Amino acid sequence: MTERAADDGFAAALRALPSAQKTTKGAPAYSRFVNRRAGGYLAAAAYQLGMTPNQVTAISAVFTFTGIVAIPLIQPSFWLGLGVCLALLIGYALDAADGQLARLRGGGSRSGEWLDHIVDSAKISALHLTVLISWYRFFDLPIGYLLIPIGFQVVAAVMFFAMTLNDQLRRARRANVPATNKAAQPASTLRSLIVVPTDYGVLCLAFLTFGFTSVFPVIYGLLFLTNLVFLAAALRKWFNDMAELDAPADEKTSK
Repeated sequence: MTERAADDGFAAALRALPSAQKTTKGAPAYSRFVNRRAGGYLAAAAYQLGMTPNQVTAISAVFTFTGIVAIPLIQPSFWLGLGVCLALLIGYALDAADGQLARLRGGGSRSGEWLDHIVDSAKISALHLTVLISWYRFFDLPIGYLLIPIGFQVVAAVMFFAMTLNDQLRRARRANVPATNKAAQPASTLRSLIVVPTDYGVLCLAFLTFGFTSVFPVIYGLLFLTNLVFLAAALRKWFNDMAELDAPADEKTSK
């Protein structure tokens, strides 16, 4: 438990949140400026209620998968799109809250991190498949359009796995080499705005148009293309980053 949150008050938990935040480096704009802040308020409320991070993860999963399950089962409409969007966004905010709550309580656990990643991987695996089913059942689209959610599914899965693996490999490297004096670069607002089409929150917002069957496929298709281009560029950079981790420790610390 952090000292500033020791009095168990909601306001105290909010004041303690800055020390409970992960780095915003590389985060797209919605996740960085909206979702993380919303997650902070939810984390403070959960802290005040005495909830555990795993309980918050479970509630996040309920909201997220309620929205996902509705996509292939119900005829598209404005109200369905609104409901799906809200369910996904609330689930996403709670997903940001569980980690902040863990840090407010003094640190997370490996089992909690595992659970969070399993829920995220299930969410990413299911969302685009349900779009595929809905398009097949309810949308009057050329058959070739069905390749878009299939492609989006592959891109999302590879991106999630690569980002998770990058983080784990960097952690392992930091645990085995001395810390360097290299200053951490501040998060770039411009970069956050440039990569906003890759933001899961933006994908959630796209479902506001789900009831407009001539609009949603276009928006969804554009998001797929931008994510594909981003992944193609990012994979090369990430590979080079991992190659740098292979450098001997004495070589890295001498730079």
